[in-house]
Amino acid sequence: MQTSFTLAQLADPHMTASEKILRACVHCGFCTATCPTYVLDGNELDSPRGRIYLIKDMLEADRPATAEVARHIDRCLSCLACMTTCPSGVHYMHLVDHARVRIEDTYRRPLTERLLRATLAKVMPYPRRFGLALIAALAAKPLAPLLAALGLKRLAAILHLTPRRLPHRPRAPQTFPAVGDRKGRVALLSGCVNDVLAPQINAAAIRVLTRHGIEVVLAEGAGCCGSLVHHLGREREALAQARANIDAWTATAGLDAILITASGCGTTVKDYGFMLRTDPAYAKRAARVASLAKDIAEYLAGLPLKPDQNAPGLAVAYHSACSLQHGQRVTRQPKELLARLGFVVKDVADGHLCCGSAGTYNILQPDIARRLRDRKVGTIERLRADVIAAGNIGCMTQIAAGTELPAVHTVELIDWATGGPCPPTLREYGAHAALRPHVAAG
Repeated sequence: MQTSFTLAQLADPHMTASEKILRACVHCGFCTATCPTYVLDGNELDSPRGRIYLIKDMLEADRPATAEVARHIDRCLSCLACMTTCPSGVHYMHLVDHARVRIEDTYRRPLTERLLRATLAKVMPYPRRFGLALIAALAAKPLAPLLAALGLKRLAAILHLTPRRLPHRPRAPQTFPAVGDRKGRVALLSGCVNDVLAPQINAAAIRVLTRHGIEVVLAEGAGCCGSLVHHLGREREALAQARANIDAWTATAGLDAILITASGCGTTVKDYGFMLRTDPAYAKRAARVASLAKDIAEYLAGLPLKPDQNAPGLAVAYHSACSLQHGQRVTRQPKELLARLGFVVKDVADGHLCCGSAGTYNILQPDIARRLRDRKVGTIERLRADVIAAGNIGCMTQIAAGTELPAVHTVELIDWATGGPCPPTLREYGAHAALRPHVAAG
């Protein structure tokens, strides 16, 4: 694609990076076949190619974002399926991230929109605030149908996604020693949502790691990865959260890897090197942290895991989170681990299409998110599996809101199959549905 940026514009390193991405695009249209929003409605401006044209026009003309640009960029899930499909290697993720910052800086959204986005940015990345918000949402959960009927779809979506249990306190920074001889030392990202919504995920990761000789550190000062505000275009907040994590992890000696159990977070941490490439104080450390970052399944695939003698043989519908398969290109390791440990792994049809979670997308774009969720749930339920496994808390929450099947994290099943307890979600489901005798027994 030809571009006509001025030399003054290209003096900005962000503009230079975007111009390079634009030049790589040959507008072939392969991306449209795998774009969830285009697949739903066939609107060219809701395809990667269409959005690229909108972004190019906005950046090249050096003008503020319009309502039309904001609308179509907001509808992008950042699922990155287009990057997996693109034969030209267009790095759409960095381009749409740049566009979101531009929109945030130059476009004034309606008041209610600004308030909602600001609330999400000031609550969700902070576990204690998020926990208090969940308590309030749980109390108001019965009002979800009424709010939806009144047209307050975003508030209804928040209540619908709220789990029917009290939130948990986040884990304090600490070190979990390896069982037996120490064979490695890793940091585990606690994150902002995981420990509040589903503490069993990181608990399972810690158990399976320490059981296999890996010391696990929850570093002092580490927190939200920055992805939630990053995808809202709030660049300063995202970079501040990234720097805090980099400070925490680089102060922790002897790390072999930095492990993440939420694949959405993992995609962002692996991008820290690019995000902070122009910061002389952080560029090298950010690149180092990015090189150490691994998804939990990616790391466990390199350990000699062995199934427990009572390993369950359940049929697992494996949902490959977009941030894992497209953002990190981790595709085979989770399925191979589950199969090696005795599970019957079933691939989900159209697995490249997003479930509609995408961070805060299922709150900000509830109609599209619901349609994508219903499509995904339909393909999963046709598999007649015993359990759904995913590598991202957002996907688990989104899918669980549309089906009666239990949804658990992949690492929970890995932990169970190597001597850990039955995942609590699966145990509760088995107890009242008689899923399998050994599930209920746990």
